[in-house]
Amino acid sequence: MAVEADGVGLGHAVALLAAGVVAAPIFLRLGLGSVLGYLAAGLAIGPYGLRVINDPEAILHVAEFGVVMFLFLIGLEMRPSKLWSLRRDIFGLGAAHVLACATLLTGVGLLFGLPWQMALIAALGFALSSTAVIMKMLDDAGESATPAGQRAVSILLFEDLSIVPLLALVTVLATLYGVSDAAESTRPAWLSAALAVTAIAGVFAVGRWALNPLFGLLARAGAREVMTAAALLVVLGAALFMEWGGLSMAMGAFLAGVLLSESTFRHQLEADVEPFRGILLGLFFMSVGMSLNIPLVIADWQMIALGVVAYMLTQGIAVYGVARLLKADHREGLMRAAHFAQGGEFAFVLYAAALAVGVIDARLASVMTAIVIFSMALTPLVVLLQRRLTPAAEISRDGVEDAMDLEGRVLFIGFGRFAQVVSQSLLARGVDISLIETDVEMIQVAGTFGFKVYYGDGTRLDVLRASGAARAEAILICVDKPETTDRIVALVKSEFPLAKVFARSFDRGHSMRLVQAGADYQIRELFESSLTFSGAVLRELGFSDIEIAETIEDVRDRDAERFELQLAGGIAAGRGLWRNNTTTPKPEPFTKPRREGEALNEEAAEALGDEAR
Repeated sequence: MAVEADGVGLGHAVALLAAGVVAAPIFLRLGLGSVLGYLAAGLAIGPYGLRVINDPEAILHVAEFGVVMFLFLIGLEMRPSKLWSLRRDIFGLGAAHVLACATLLTGVGLLFGLPWQMALIAALGFALSSTAVIMKMLDDAGESATPAGQRAVSILLFEDLSIVPLLALVTVLATLYGVSDAAESTRPAWLSAALAVTAIAGVFAVGRWALNPLFGLLARAGAREVMTAAALLVVLGAALFMEWGGLSMAMGAFLAGVLLSESTFRHQLEADVEPFRGILLGLFFMSVGMSLNIPLVIADWQMIALGVVAYMLTQGIAVYGVARLLKADHREGLMRAAHFAQGGEFAFVLYAAALAVGVIDARLASVMTAIVIFSMALTPLVVLLQRRLTPAAEISRDGVEDAMDLEGRVLFIGFGRFAQVVSQSLLARGVDISLIETDVEMIQVAGTFGFKVYYGDGTRLDVLRASGAARAEAILICVDKPETTDRIVALVKSEFPLAKVFARSFDRGHSMRLVQAGADYQIRELFESSLTFSGAVLRELGFSDIEIAETIEDVRDRDAERFELQLAGGIAAGRGLWRNNTTTPKPEPFTKPRREGEALNEEAAEALGDEAR
């Protein structure tokens, strides 16, 4: 039974949360991404699905704040100096991107038989890709901070800035081709520009001179909920002020984030805003799914399907062409084309403004809106396909040698931070070591510090033989992926049974697997450092070195006893418990418990104290 459509009530809220909670994990599990899950959830409960919610516009107006908060958090990561360093990408790459897409897409509209002004508006709306969709996908993939991700962010920032002149262009076209009184109902271009500059200056002034004192005053007051309210006030206030100036709310939030990026309260702001951002952004995608007009899609399905293919393909070609023209490599060009081959939320604003002043008709506005929504829904699938089909990035191996006939008493497999520390003690005693690694950049960096590291994959038997595994007294497996460690341990124990195997473990469950696989020694990567850390804390709290040493040794003994009991009993559930228990230190060596009554002497305690210092 449908919930009443008037307003947004408790029933609507429950339906929205339930749809998101069910759909997002399912789509994430299928590898399709949470964005597509939210779009599907919105379609399912919207006016053309189960009709739980019949007024998607009401939801959309609230959900737009998710995009606003998302841009604010992006701004917090963009210090003014960093933003200044991206100015060429924003105004150079961004402008080239929008102009190329708009030009080619206008040609597509003309081929469809549209008048040039309608073709231009349709093209400009589609050329402004979805900031929310792209940033969400980049964020989920951990690519937003990479150089390629930063260039994508620069393009999105320019697109956000573009909405202001594009709305002004709609006014100009309305004067020439729209309704006769359109020009009278809008303010002059010079006044719009003046208001925009005033809004930017106002936000800058408040952020520069007022926000730090304000948050300092609130922090001294000690009211936690007031700090959260103040964080929301900053975001929404900046967005509203920029909207009054004729700019987008998203741009106002981004600018506020940039101004606060060097504030001493930036981490507090980020923590306060983050929960609202996640929920409202999901709500935004659901409202977009609800807005899909199914009867229109059925009536004009051929035109819409052809439009989606033509516009997405044309925009993808334009994006790739600009990327290659401006010296991006093939992989980044494909990545950018897959992400940007879509319309975005600003298209809805632009089409609505053009419809209101008569530049485009209602049918074209509805068709283009449907094309944009479908393109947003298809983008996660396109990106998924691009990632699976694009080969791994090639890294220059200049100066990197393959492992061939190496000799050494000890063979290191993997030479990251963990192995680098381990190697220092061996080198100090003159132990002959051989080093192999698959990360070319790590090999090159290690070479600058005097280490001779060879390229070699420890999961391959031929590489192990060439690396001297058959002659090594000890093989140290120091890679950071548990599944890779498991494969190497099994291979080494099978082919080189005389070598002692020392392995770096990820967590307790992994340690038990390594012991069962025959590893001679394993150590969880964080356990000993965690004990040393706790010892330093106890010292600051006034405990003596003897007390600290006895306490830490007791923790180590009890943990070893627990480990042996779990290992002997084969408690599979214990593995999952320890893997997921973030309150328990992860790594420790597998050592037998100290004999009852045995104690550390003062020299050992002092040594532990020195190490803790």
